[in-house]
Amino acid sequence: MSYRIEAPKTLDTTIILPASKSISNRALIISALAKSSLLPENLSDCDDTEVMVKALKSTFDTTVRQELPASEPVFTPASQAKEEPTVIDIGAAGTAMRFLTAYFAVSPGSYLLTGSKRMKQRPIGILVDALRYLGADIEYEEREGYPPLRIRGRRLSGGHIDVDAGISSQFISALLMIGPVLDKGLELHMTGEIASRPYIDLTLNVMHSYGAQADWTEVDTVSVKPKPYTPCHYFIESDWTSASYWYEALALCDDYEATLTLKGLKDGSRQGDSMARYIFSMMGVKTAFTDATTVKLTRHLRTLPRLDYDFKNSPDLTQTLVAACGALQMPFNFKGLASLRIKETDRIKALCTEMRKIGVNLVAKDNELSYSTQPQEWQETTPVFDTYDDHRMALSLAPLAMKYGSVIINNPEVVTKSYPDFWNDLGKAGFNIEET
Repeated sequence: MSYRIEAPKTLDTTIILPASKSISNRALIISALAKSSLLPENLSDCDDTEVMVKALKSTFDTTVRQELPASEPVFTPASQAKEEPTVIDIGAAGTAMRFLTAYFAVSPGSYLLTGSKRMKQRPIGILVDALRYLGADIEYEEREGYPPLRIRGRRLSGGHIDVDAGISSQFISALLMIGPVLDKGLELHMTGEIASRPYIDLTLNVMHSYGAQADWTEVDTVSVKPKPYTPCHYFIESDWTSASYWYEALALCDDYEATLTLKGLKDGSRQGDSMARYIFSMMGVKTAFTDATTVKLTRHLRTLPRLDYDFKNSPDLTQTLVAACGALQMPFNFKGLASLRIKETDRIKALCTEMRKIGVNLVAKDNELSYSTQPQEWQETTPVFDTYDDHRMALSLAPLAMKYGSVIINNPEVVTKSYPDFWNDLGKAGFNIEET
């Protein structure tokens, strides 16, 4: 299936953004570790979060306690673990694979954690080695260092551990979240350059909401006390990464009177991708909070002639900014992209391929991408973009219709991984979307 997307001449609409899947997935794990009877409120409805809920139901029966309203979903512990391993297929959900590996390592029972073909190519050895060091019983089912994993949950003592933090902050977050249930707590020393530090801070923030005592004690060390989580009501804010695609659309709009209103965002958010508001201010998009959770975006004329940025703390914004800068013929050099090689696809390679379709030749060197405005050959026809089973490829390339009039997106259904209502929201904003 493909969608042809035709852009409106201007933008003037209000979008209710989806809940953050990053926060949703953290809150679900912590809520389960807290043995909470309440699901977090305003959970994301994306595929990745639904996968997490389904996986947790393998160890938790969904019931309703008498003192709670009948309409309120809850978790209560299952009566006893099965002897045969519970098979859990998380598909392409990388966050779920990392977080559930740690969760099941401390949960009674036997589990076989598997996923899609691409998931079996995404390394997890750093996390497994760390959990084994702490005493976890984990075996590789097929290939050393990669899913699927056979996990036998047990009580772990905890203590001090050194972990390479340069590959994925999700490995660090997975370990931190189980820290409060370890007998000795956890002192986690991070080696190498720490990737996506804001996501670690986000994890700590959610942990604090559930009563954990976990804090940075050094610039590279977090200590977690062996203090059990406390169940609580927890509300999930909207997703700043999803907001970035609307920033991109406005940056590409030719009408300087265009505006967008985005609902559900939090000023001072711990989400690393809230940096989108500052990055896009350098590309002519101004952000103003009109109330605690409402953002109004407007255009202004002052922009930088060139954009240089290190995305090590917000790698999921890379595709959005590459697409926007390329379409605007704005030279750039982006660093800190190491994790993009091991995402749903090799995002650096995919970006190089797709941007050539609009005459933008990117230069990939090590963990960097750059672009200079040299003359390009390009047939001015409707660009047809592939998505590589990667939701962020579709989400970041669709707004290019604002620049080129129309684009075609192959396999558009991939957006359900993080933003299921994206195409409906584009329609509300005046985009015409037809299946081809």
